[in-house]
Order: sequence, then structure tokens, then C-alpha cells
Amino acid sequence: MEELITIQQLANYLKVDRFTVYRLVTQKRIPAFKVGGQWRFKQEMIDSWLMRNSNMSEERPMPR
Repeated sequence: MEELITIQQLANYLKVDRFTVYRLVTQKRIPAFKVGGQWRFKQEMIDSWLMRNSNMSEERPMPR
């Protein structure tokens, strides 16, 4: 079973401040859910979100 990560762990993973993660969560721009009143994230969902929002997204054709 995949482990859930906290706001601080996600901030470390993304190399941003935890307040940036809070802002993304409150704007519903990053996949998250609450457990006992605290935000949690699934690593797999975050990695998919990163790919969808990167400039190297699989949906975009590669330049020739």
C-alpha cells in the first residue's frame, strides 16, 4: 500500500515552501485530501500531476 505524505514532505519533494503547497491545495490546483483534518498526498498522484503540468507532458507532441 502506498504511503501518504504530509505537507512538509511534499514541500521538501517539490523543493518549495510549505506555504506554496498550502496555496496550491486551497486553490484546488494539486491533488490532495484530508485525513483527520490534515492534508495528505499520494506520491503517485503528485507525480502524475507533475507530468500533466510540465512542459514535457506526454499530451504535447515532441518538436521535430
